[in-house]
Amino acid sequence: MNYRFSNKPEETKPEKSFPKWLPPVLWAFALFCVAFMVIVMVQRTPMIRGTNGKTDVGSVDNSLVDNIVSNPALPDMNTLETVEQTESVVRLASSVTHMPENMRTEATTYTIQTGDSLYGIASKFDLEPETVLWANYDVLRDDAHNISVGDELIIPPADGIYVKWKESDQLQRLSDKYRVELHDVLAEPVNKLDITNPVIEAGDFILFPGGYRETAAFNPVVYEYSPNSGVKKVISGPGGCAWDYRQYGTGSFVWPSANHALVGNDFGAGHMGVDLATVEGGPIYAADSGTVVYAGAIGGGYGIMVMIDHGTGYSTLYAHLSGVAVSCGQGVSQGQMIGYGGSTGNSTGPHLHFEVRYGGGYVNPWQFL
Repeated sequence: MNYRFSNKPEETKPEKSFPKWLPPVLWAFALFCVAFMVIVMVQRTPMIRGTNGKTDVGSVDNSLVDNIVSNPALPDMNTLETVEQTESVVRLASSVTHMPENMRTEATTYTIQTGDSLYGIASKFDLEPETVLWANYDVLRDDAHNISVGDELIIPPADGIYVKWKESDQLQRLSDKYRVELHDVLAEPVNKLDITNPVIEAGDFILFPGGYRETAAFNPVVYEYSPNSGVKKVISGPGGCAWDYRQYGTGSFVWPSANHALVGNDFGAGHMGVDLATVEGGPIYAADSGTVVYAGAIGGGYGIMVMIDHGTGYSTLYAHLSGVAVSCGQGVSQGQMIGYGGSTGNSTGPHLHFEVRYGGGYVNPWQFL
């Protein structure tokens, strides 16, 4: 094996060198970065001014901290400006933790004034007319007409049936009678009862909320005449007479008063007609053609009254007149003047009480006017 040796030296790669100006530039850039970071940190460091008037950075007086924690400075609410908020939800705090101020928990009394009506009085106290009617049976006898100037009415604190408790009364029995759940009576704030042990003394008033009872409809003309009914035709009283059909109705009705407005009681429990606006001596018209079957004064609170039988099963009644312009047994045409507005009978001011009846039963006049 032959070996060959060469004395030629090995070639070496030249070493890389950096420019002489580069290191100073890098050092300068590094110093700039450090200075920038220091400035930023100083600006973000909380500065607390000491008692000597100089600003200390990072040095906090412990007593000052304790004072801030124990007595935090609150903004003056009187100097705060209202900031308009947009696209945000504002939740307002409510400090109401009791019943509304206008909610009554006790009954009151009301003295009837000139021009009052049961419906108007109920509206003043934000009650249903039936609530006032039922609470005053001794005065009104379930008839809204039985009000007189100077009379006093009990005004219940809320809607329902307001009952004066008797020793023989039983809560469950009365609840059933007035169609009210017992737990509703116990929970009613007006009654102020202990739900677990309700104690009611004789003479206490108990409200049956939402209660209902039948109302005795008052009718001064007990029967209505119709052929083959077996009922006499003549209505007792100074305005009655023996009569025969003189004229028949059209089946439609017009307004019986010049003013087309309700001024008193509406149609409802204890009031089987509507009280329409009129003035003393104002014209009252026949709502439809027919035969006058009564014209004059009558008992029962209606004062001076005209009643017309229309021969169609319908009859109409006009009450509280100051006078009549027709006589019993006379035939009248629709729209003919039959009397004059007034305030006779149980009335506190001029108005026309107008009723529509069919086959002896009451019909809501608003179905025709």
